[in-house]
Amino acid sequence: MAAIRGTLTGMSPEIAREVQITFDCADPLRLAGFWAEALGYQMQAPPGGFASWEQALAAMNIPEERWNDANAVVDPKGAGPRVFFQRVPEGKAAKNRVHLDVRAAPGLSGEERMAALEVEATRLVGLGATRVSRREPAPPLEAGHIVMTDPEDNEFCLD
Repeated sequence: MAAIRGTLTGMSPEIAREVQITFDCADPLRLAGFWAEALGYQMQAPPGGFASWEQALAAMNIPEERWNDANAVVDPKGAGPRVFFQRVPEGKAAKNRVHLDVRAAPGLSGEERMAALEVEATRLVGLGATRVSRREPAPPLEAGHIVMTDPEDNEFCLD
């Protein structure tokens, strides 16, 4: 089926597309800092050999009041998707239809898994996240997870 789908769309079925995850937000720098810590990512380096984003933006003649219009974090190993944050004028209006599952306890199960999720939840609360609820394991299909929100109220799960 994948080969058929690839043929129908004109894409090679062997080539995966690169994706970027984008957050609309009020404060791109703050949210980028939170997600860099949550994911073990790093802030994206400035372009063209500039020592800082401030130097780069000033050189591009971007007015200082627009310096926090966007930000991005990247996987230091280059394997994960870039996460981009863009300022928008409106606030969050409803529950996210898409959210991130932060894989904080891969390979663990039962109480050991939930204990690892609790440790990570505590760390993220210290960075500005809010804990929403804990879903207990219900084998065989549900391993248990913790629902949280980031500093701008975007839902995500510790999984």
